[in-house]
Amino acid sequence: MSLVTRLIELVGGSLGAPPPDPDGLENERLAAAALLVHVARVDGSFAEAERDRLTLLLQSRFGLSKPLAERLIARADGLDREVDDVATLVEMMGRSVDREERRRVLGMAYQVAGADGEVEEFEDDLVWRVGHLLGFTDAEIEAIRADAVPASNPPASAT
Repeated sequence: MSLVTRLIELVGGSLGAPPPDPDGLENERLAAAALLVHVARVDGSFAEAERDRLTLLLQSRFGLSKPLAERLIARADGLDREVDDVATLVEMMGRSVDREERRRVLGMAYQVAGADGEVEEFEDDLVWRVGHLLGFTDAEIEAIRADAVPASNPPASAT
């Protein structure tokens, strides 16, 4: 059993969640949600606006009800606290996640970072790093960012 699987089972079990599904989709969703929680918390807090935005994004992306999205966020929060490393969270999403899904996750990360109306420099730096870990070039990250956040907030890492 891999470390990733054991971490997910540990966090899932401690929060009363069912074990991961055999096809791995739940693991990928949990890892993506944990990555987004990590982005939300990078400034030291998980603000209400960030939590609300994340709930809506997960509902929309994964077709979840609000209670299921909130439960996924609770599990993701636990996983993020256990792992506390974006590279591990990206790896946990799985190599089978296609490029378009990775693009969506990166866009969601920028939307969570900008939930309070502004993407701070340290948030932008973190999401930029995630973009590289997901296999995107600087130009691709910039395009994803431009689609996800208002044009009035230029990127800090585009240099």
